[in-house]
Amino acid sequence: MSTSANQFALLRQRRFAPFFWTQLLGAMNDNVFKFAFTVLVTYHVQVDWLPPALAGLVIGAVFILPYVLLSATSGQLSDKFDKSALMRRVKDLELAIMALGALGLSQGWIGVLLLCIGLMGLHSTLFGPAKYAYLPQHLAEHELTGGNGMVEMGTFVAILLGNVLGGLLIALPSDGWLRGTEAVAIASLVLAVLGRVAAHFLPASPSSEPDLRINWNPLSETWHNLRLAHEQLAVFRSLLGISWMWFFGAVFLAQFPSFAKEVLHGDERVASVLLVVFSVGVGLGSLLCERLSHRHVEIGLVPLGAIGMSVFAADLYFASRGLPSVAQQDVRTFLAQPAHWRVLADLFGLSLSAGLYSVPMYALIQVRSPASHRARIIAANNILNALFMIASSVLVGLLLSQGWSVPEVFGLTALANAVVAAYIFGLVPEYLLRFIAWVATHFVYRFERRGDEHIPLQGPAVLVCNHVSYMDAVLLMAASPRPIRFLMDHRIFAVPVLGAVFRLAKAIPVAPRAEDPQAYERALQTAQAVLAEGELLGIFPEGGLTPDGQLQPFKGGVMKILEAQPVPVVPMALGHMWGSSFSRIDGRGHMSRPLRRGVLNRVTLTVAPALAASEVSLEGLHSQVARLLESAA
Repeated sequence: MSTSANQFALLRQRRFAPFFWTQLLGAMNDNVFKFAFTVLVTYHVQVDWLPPALAGLVIGAVFILPYVLLSATSGQLSDKFDKSALMRRVKDLELAIMALGALGLSQGWIGVLLLCIGLMGLHSTLFGPAKYAYLPQHLAEHELTGGNGMVEMGTFVAILLGNVLGGLLIALPSDGWLRGTEAVAIASLVLAVLGRVAAHFLPASPSSEPDLRINWNPLSETWHNLRLAHEQLAVFRSLLGISWMWFFGAVFLAQFPSFAKEVLHGDERVASVLLVVFSVGVGLGSLLCERLSHRHVEIGLVPLGAIGMSVFAADLYFASRGLPSVAQQDVRTFLAQPAHWRVLADLFGLSLSAGLYSVPMYALIQVRSPASHRARIIAANNILNALFMIASSVLVGLLLSQGWSVPEVFGLTALANAVVAAYIFGLVPEYLLRFIAWVATHFVYRFERRGDEHIPLQGPAVLVCNHVSYMDAVLLMAASPRPIRFLMDHRIFAVPVLGAVFRLAKAIPVAPRAEDPQAYERALQTAQAVLAEGELLGIFPEGGLTPDGQLQPFKGGVMKILEAQPVPVVPMALGHMWGSSFSRIDGRGHMSRPLRRGVLNRVTLTVAPALAASEVSLEGLHSQVARLLESAA
């Protein structure tokens, strides 16, 4: 599998570019057709059984219904068959749907057009699991965040362009050379053809489980997939976290027209401005994930995104209160008001934060879900997303019917987001730990990594590193794509704040054998159990912080662990840490001057290729770490 220099370089590679354009064109076609149909039945065609006030709600419900009913089946299809071949068949279906839609538009058959909306929902339902299961099959781990960011950015650009194009085309005058309905029909057919052409160039994506027997019962299959996801707690909580993001986003997207008209006193073009700002924010947030994550799956960005979502949504509540009641404003008049720029800034900030929040979660699900069940787990996520969006519509409708204003709904959503985030991060401390590590490596240290691709993505391993400061474990956490359980000196747990962090990380306290032989043996047994479960174990074999900056002799505990669990050993070395924040120097005690060198000190982590357990000796391991330290000097 080749790798790319950055996320934009993926657009020049066959393993990603055809997929990106297939996804973007499909999402754009969905929104051209949906929005044009909504405008058609709201402003141009009166239908007794579809009143304008309910048109948007009915069309949205019909589109989302297949997600609820058929996502479980579509996930099984994506695991059973070649994903690229399946996506091509889905694009063939889109051609047939758009042909039927063109007929419905030309004849004014509203029932047929509503059927096409449901079929487009089916098209998206079938495409979704294949889409997210395709990426980890063709991208390396360090490319997944960037790849997902590009997909999310492309999706929101497609939503924006689709809505704009659909609205412009359906508004063409009926007495012109091309009527609005005809223009929409032509555009939808052209987009479907272009999507099918792009899908033709998708590389093969072999099945992960070709012998899978399809369970056609969506309820039992969905429950089965959720149980599979629950086996990996971080995956399951990520499913819930993504679904909450769709709940959160649906609150704002659904209220843009009412917010623009009733609160901001703007016309329909002001509502379009809100949509543009929201879409651009999500797109930029999605793209920023790769740069902020050092091209790894960095779930430390999730708390950052959650904080931003609540802060900006809360400020949007305050910014939109007490705005002067004036006659309906056009875009120019709206933008001339300074108070409105604060509203737009808040909307941009919360949408950018939503991008930072969602992309790492999608990447984590892709990396940690079993390949044989990945598409089915993603399908279960699609069902949860649909249910959360339906719940969002129902709850917001109830609040508005009880006299709540739109700003008050936004304020309540900000508060609810803070509560939900705290709950999720409390259940899965890994998010919070990675956030702490991310902050440390961006605002305390200038952290450089060399050879971190040698940290294994799967299976048990022992990570062996020198020990200079209290922050060493935090830096290793930042460099690893997976959680690490550390064996740590029991005295570190008494250090304020850091002790709480290491307890949260489920670090294993170890006391010297001479001091407490039972605690020493208990720690070794726990370490062996960690490896038996296929996890990463971090060890500082010097047994404590170096008193003089030099590499100290290694103690024998690591060899005892390898005797019981002969797993690969990854030598590592932290350079330039002596005298940096949270290390000792000049004989001073622990933490006497924790920020003696200020902030953004340059520190390095150098990682060597893994050694087989049979190749490891205590002296050889010490020499290997010493050589890594010399290379970092």
